[in-house]
Amino acid sequence: MHPFSFALFLSVISCLCFLSLGATTDTLNPGQSISTIDGSTLVSENGVFELGFFTPGNSSNWYVAIWYHDISPVATIWIGNRENPIPPNSSASLTLTNSGNLELVAGGANGNVTIWATNTSSLKSTTLTLSDEGNLILNATNSDASGDSKVLWQSFDHMIDTFIQGMHVGINTKTGERQILTSWRSPDDPAPGNFTMGLDPNGSTQLFIWKNGTIPYWRSGEWNGASNFIGIPWRPLYSKGFYLVTEGNEKYYTYTAANNSLSRFVLHWNGVESIYLFKEAWDEFWHEPVKQCEVYGACGPNGLCKNNGVLASCSCLDGFEPKSDKEWKAGIWSGGCVRWAALECQQNKSGDGYKTIPGTKLPDHAVRVQNIGTSDTCRSYCSNNCSCNAYAFVQTVGCMLWNGDLIDLYHFDADGYDLFVKVPTSLLDSNHHPAIIAGTVSAASVLILVASAFLWWKFIHRSKVKDSLNISSKSQQLSLDFPSRQDFSSPSHFAYESEEGQKFELPLFTFDCLAIATNNFGSSNKLGEGGFGLVYKGKLQSGEEIAVKRLSTTSGQGIEEFKTEVILIAKLQHRNLVRLLGCCIQGGEKLLVYEYLPNKSLDASLFDSLKRGLLNWKTRFNIIEGIARGILYLHRDSRLRVVHRDLKASNILLDKDMEPKISDFGMARIFGGDQNEENTNRVVGTLGYMSPEYAMEGIFSVKSDVYSFGILLLEIITGERNSSFHNKDDFLNIVGYAYKLWYEDRASELIDPTIKETCSIPEVLRCIQVALLCVQDLACDRPEIPLVIKMITSDNPRLPIPRWPTYTLQGYSSQESAMKGRDELHSVCDVTVTRLQGR
Repeated sequence: MHPFSFALFLSVISCLCFLSLGATTDTLNPGQSISTIDGSTLVSENGVFELGFFTPGNSSNWYVAIWYHDISPVATIWIGNRENPIPPNSSASLTLTNSGNLELVAGGANGNVTIWATNTSSLKSTTLTLSDEGNLILNATNSDASGDSKVLWQSFDHMIDTFIQGMHVGINTKTGERQILTSWRSPDDPAPGNFTMGLDPNGSTQLFIWKNGTIPYWRSGEWNGASNFIGIPWRPLYSKGFYLVTEGNEKYYTYTAANNSLSRFVLHWNGVESIYLFKEAWDEFWHEPVKQCEVYGACGPNGLCKNNGVLASCSCLDGFEPKSDKEWKAGIWSGGCVRWAALECQQNKSGDGYKTIPGTKLPDHAVRVQNIGTSDTCRSYCSNNCSCNAYAFVQTVGCMLWNGDLIDLYHFDADGYDLFVKVPTSLLDSNHHPAIIAGTVSAASVLILVASAFLWWKFIHRSKVKDSLNISSKSQQLSLDFPSRQDFSSPSHFAYESEEGQKFELPLFTFDCLAIATNNFGSSNKLGEGGFGLVYKGKLQSGEEIAVKRLSTTSGQGIEEFKTEVILIAKLQHRNLVRLLGCCIQGGEKLLVYEYLPNKSLDASLFDSLKRGLLNWKTRFNIIEGIARGILYLHRDSRLRVVHRDLKASNILLDKDMEPKISDFGMARIFGGDQNEENTNRVVGTLGYMSPEYAMEGIFSVKSDVYSFGILLLEIITGERNSSFHNKDDFLNIVGYAYKLWYEDRASELIDPTIKETCSIPEVLRCIQVALLCVQDLACDRPEIPLVIKMITSDNPRLPIPRWPTYTLQGYSSQESAMKGRDELHSVCDVTVTRLQGR
């Protein structure tokens, strides 16, 4: 090789090595920068964190940020220019100037503009270093032999929405300066949002989330001095490394992650705080507030909040009554409760006692009394102070007193602490509110009258009831007979029933009983509108809560659909199907009594902008799987082979644990064991969820339910109704739009922004492809539900390629084009079907 060529070769190699080293450095020296043009970044020494430019979510703006290196999706822990984004068409660079200032400069048509800066300066030698802890540190170092350095600026002093080990959340008790977290404005906009989180400025050890800066939204309860906050019942997080530090005027929380694991606290844009651990992917293992009771003061002053699913159920403490009875009955609890029974100490009498409220999140505004070491001493202290309304004694925290209203009192589902509320002794002698005493006497009289009237009514109408319903005199059960097609449907549909004597039994309710339970079907008890009628919440005399569907006389559901729903739900028992408790047929009234599910229907949460954030991906996936398993039971595992025909978000109910239950079987049809398909002249269901062959030809099968499930799956992933995609990019519905994005490898754009940061992207993308397989035009192309379940639950399934949906674009002007699409994309069904003639 020529000597000159060899020297040139060595120079090139040296340059390449230098560039590679520069691309992975953790330090900037004066005059050096990183830029959007070349994509240069800083990476911490051991490759834990990275500093560079990123664009969040669906935004096109640029931000300088620190995130976890080589972990997808990007999880930022700091953003410099969160209030001043860099426009999409601009270039930008982050430079350490010779004067010791860190500057973010954007260049555009109008020249260079300084977007953000640390506003520091130093005559000493400066360096900018990204540490493995995630702290970006600007140091000034002496040039003399001592080499002493001083921190001019560090990112840990300027937190955004994320708290990691080494950071401080606290307050300077002398100056009032606070270190707080501030949420993003939205999932795509990191500008400061509506929620902040920090240490209580009033002196307690509680952490608060505030809305709009000052309105309490959530609180942790006091720190117990050892391992946890007493207002958070689930405590493994705090068992190691989380602690409160007091240094002079500085008071702050910090923590050290166990086993050097990656973990982070995030205050989301909707006010929910989440904690994530990294195990191959970010796993969310705790979040609050997600239930109404976890929101600060959900039941107002002196109100006790109990969980009813994710919703709240409020009650006044003993000795208290609603401040506004009208508002309280309407579910407006913010006014809380006031005492109706004055304390005896306020009347210069002695003898006040205490009512115990077990298992609570203790109220806010506690006064901690020093040097009291027992619960009895704490009780005496409160008893000797007439202004003391309640007390609690917690080990490691001590004696806590409340002199004013009891605010943010919440009954935990597990754990919690005993609160002792001061009441007059009259309430300890099993006496109650005067109105209740009078009401008890009146109620007893009324009860006797009602019982007498009921017995008379039962005697008079017994024969009439027997004409329509066969009531067993021994069991008081409802017996429905299906002797002919005129009575219900074709005999072949109930072959299994004929083998068992064509009868089944179900409890019978009277109309009067259900009217009393639902407050005479009052508007305040109305839960919603189901197929063929209104649904009301009720409470039986036993205390059991129920949901009552009252069929409208103009609904179009006759005895056929009514009996369909009764027999199907009574015979079908599965954890993902709603449970029927009984029914009522009296005069022109037809009513169904179901188990009450506190979280109402899926659409009530999924399509509500405020509640949607409560449905994280883990919850949504559980709902998806539960619906699929419910359908599997209907199609294959039950004794009756059932096609639902009206699967949609409003027909999926959620119990207190957010488990889904399929409801509304008025449109369902029973198939014979060897029957694949049926034809009907009466097409019923909900547009948007109906398969093409059912909507246009009246043909339905188990594949019709698969199509509806595919629509549901897309709605759960996007958080939007199928109909909301009408006219979006010329598509009629969600199907075509979803297919277009999937085909262009942009399916992640479908994901609901409220879950995008925390979900498993591969899992969601797999579900999107499965959904597209379910909504294919031809029934024979769609997978059956057992295969659907296998595809969505397997980690690495080999999924078929879904076919382009024909019925999704507006205005097909060319019939030839449409037919060409069919010829190219649709296979020919090679299955044999039995088609029954329409009725």
